[in-house]
Amino acid sequence: MKKSIEFMKRNYKVLLVVGILAAGLWSFIPSKKITGDDKDKMLIELLSFVLEKGHFSPIEINDEFSKKAYAAYIESLDPTKRFFIQSDITEFQKYELAIDDMIRSKDLAFFDLTYKRLMLRMKESKVIYTNILSKPLDLNDNETINVDYEKLPYAATMKDLDQRWRKQLELAVLSDITDKEDIQNALSSGISDETKDVKDVKPAEKIEPKSFEELEKTARKTTESNLNNNFSFIAELTREDWFTVYINAIVTQYDPHTYYFSPEDKEKFDVSMSGKFEGIGARLQKKNEGIEVSELISGGPAWRGKLLEQGDVIIKVAQANEEAIDIAGMRLDDVIKKIKGPKGTLVKLTVKKVDGSVKVVPIVRDEVETEETFAKSTVVEKDGKLFGVIYLPKFYQTFENRSNRDAFKDVAIEIERLKAMNVQGIVMDLRDNGGGSLETVVKMTGLFIDKGPVVQVKPAGGKAQILPDSDPKVQWEGPLVVMINNYSASASEIFAAAIQDYNRGIIIGSKQSYGKGTVQNVFELNEFVRGNQYGELGALKTTTQKFYRINGGSTQLEGVKSDIVMPDRFSFMQTGEKDEKSALPWDKIEPANYTPLQINYDKVIANSQKRIANNDNFNLISENAKWINDRKEDNTISLNYTAYKKEIVDIESQTKKFKSLEK
Repeated sequence: MKKSIEFMKRNYKVLLVVGILAAGLWSFIPSKKITGDDKDKMLIELLSFVLEKGHFSPIEINDEFSKKAYAAYIESLDPTKRFFIQSDITEFQKYELAIDDMIRSKDLAFFDLTYKRLMLRMKESKVIYTNILSKPLDLNDNETINVDYEKLPYAATMKDLDQRWRKQLELAVLSDITDKEDIQNALSSGISDETKDVKDVKPAEKIEPKSFEELEKTARKTTESNLNNNFSFIAELTREDWFTVYINAIVTQYDPHTYYFSPEDKEKFDVSMSGKFEGIGARLQKKNEGIEVSELISGGPAWRGKLLEQGDVIIKVAQANEEAIDIAGMRLDDVIKKIKGPKGTLVKLTVKKVDGSVKVVPIVRDEVETEETFAKSTVVEKDGKLFGVIYLPKFYQTFENRSNRDAFKDVAIEIERLKAMNVQGIVMDLRDNGGGSLETVVKMTGLFIDKGPVVQVKPAGGKAQILPDSDPKVQWEGPLVVMINNYSASASEIFAAAIQDYNRGIIIGSKQSYGKGTVQNVFELNEFVRGNQYGELGALKTTTQKFYRINGGSTQLEGVKSDIVMPDRFSFMQTGEKDEKSALPWDKIEPANYTPLQINYDKVIANSQKRIANNDNFNLISENAKWINDRKEDNTISLNYTAYKKEIVDIESQTKKFKSLEK
């Protein structure tokens, strides 16, 4: 009860917003079951209201807003410009400055036009690529292709679109031919660098090389198969899925982290945050019009049962003793819904095994944990001393049941495990950790510091609130290093910033972290609407607060600067929040009252910098990063087989020195 009261005190302004929204939305009371256009119109009105009242920095919905939303939407529909032609874009452009008005009037004319046109163009495109790939391609002319699609104009006519498809297909076929040639050459000459780790390949084995014509034919079939699978996936998307794309082109103009989740997407988001779901513990994929088991999750009910195997194709699904349902032609998401279910319930899968036999596999559903989400630790030995490394991919937490495992509890367990092994120091590896629960990161920081402020959180127009660690216990008092990279974001930056501000440890990694200094709340849209005539409405994740370091600075855009910068492949490239068009600006507030530890790391940092500067591998990484950056504007590729091969050889020659970095 005490914790609930403390949580409400800290988050009263967010809760107040929710209350205001709920009160304001009593007008959204349908008198009958609403679907289709009416539901979409209501959703636009509802989202507009929530954003206006709940977003940290609401923006004016005007012509400039419309222009940005229009550009984002069209790009998301056809990023490689191989569906629409210029006449389509000309027709669409009359709505470019009208989206603001259409939001207010709940007019869906623009969405309906683009959706119907896209479906038509995709249908036509399948005919185009099928026809092109039905006969040999001319790979001896001197054409080139520019793959900078953002700067590429739309095809003027359907004939031009056909030529664009031809060029893209020729590039795909060329790439596949050269890959097959490399494998063929390696195998025909016996064991080489490419095949030395391949099992069942004997040094004396020789493979009869295929002719160029045979390789070209096989590459066309492979390319067509890949496209058919891709188009099959796209064909499963419903009008509701595409409307979600339209909605998100609008709401992401507020900031890059405001996002609408359809009901299905919200369920996936919940699983990603908690690392848990109830089902059979298998990952499925659509393949050749069937649903194939692509992976069994270790420890899950399907894995424990040992009857379902990777590669099995699911034919029918039955609930307990009910009649089995044939799933042929069914959308993957719909099949998953039928297979998932409450813990303890029975599902029976009729599957075709790899050997061709058909079997019924009964599985009792259970709670499944996706272990790759959770904290893990290991030890490394250096100069006779042991050091612990804790890898944390996400600050996960199950919001519905706080008694379940979360990142704070798991990291605490890993620390105790490492202490029992007498490690001399701990590295918290937060590379590629995109964030997660704010509450969890505050508690986790407390594992390494005495009680005190951890982060400051400021709502729109309000006073900053300090979120403290109130527990004086320090679980790890020894040396601490925090590893970050360009993709360490949000909660990762809160942790790294607090450790740095308290002078508790050393931050090492990329020049800076991602630069996301905002806090989001997820609003379940059904909670704001009386009755359930609309069905499931999904949720809106929107920015409601900004967080600040205890020194008063923001991590927004600037991120956390490493004390020791280690070169990486992206050292010279612009990545992170700075690269987002709708990112909120950097600012600062008054610092919190805190006392840094009096530890001097200057000598440690200087020695590390010296070792990095004199390390051949690190110098090679820097050289590789510069080479990658220099090539980013090189977007023209030859479609002539001989010239293309030469380009590949030249690139491989330039990158040969970097091969050692892949080990």
